[in-house]
Amino acid sequence: MTNTVYINSFLDATSLVIQQIVGVKPLPGKYKIKAVVEMERHLWIHIGLKGQLSGNIVYGIPEDVALKMVSAMMGGYVMTELNDIGHSAISELGNMISGNFSTLLSQQGIIVDITPPRYVQQEELSTLVPKQLLMLPLAIENIGTINVQVVIT
Repeated sequence: MTNTVYINSFLDATSLVIQQIVGVKPLPGKYKIKAVVEMERHLWIHIGLKGQLSGNIVYGIPEDVALKMVSAMMGGYVMTELNDIGHSAISELGNMISGNFSTLLSQQGIIVDITPPRYVQQEELSTLVPKQLLMLPLAIENIGTINVQVVIT
């Protein structure tokens, strides 16, 4: 299986989940594979992968975008700070994307299980040394353009 299959499955899963949450299909830009992780002012969610594809996915979402996504997930209730409820909602976003990613891979004969999502403090991130980073830009109406960073270790 090529990396393109994994990347396309991840793009499809991310677009599907975001469309379900905000009711607007995001417009993906050109993804990039990078070695540098932008850490400042991001929330980090860790999900483990087990099976035919194993490792870790660490989602990095800018705080301002996370607030808008959490507000959308809460039915439009405007969140002004990222408290425990916000962290839980963003963790669930990572869980939903990863679950859809796993499902799409299984439809191609690749069996992957995911672990429950875990909110990660920025200080803990150094223990998850990235091998590569997928930068996925998405333009989402009424939310803005975001760059979702996914570290696959």
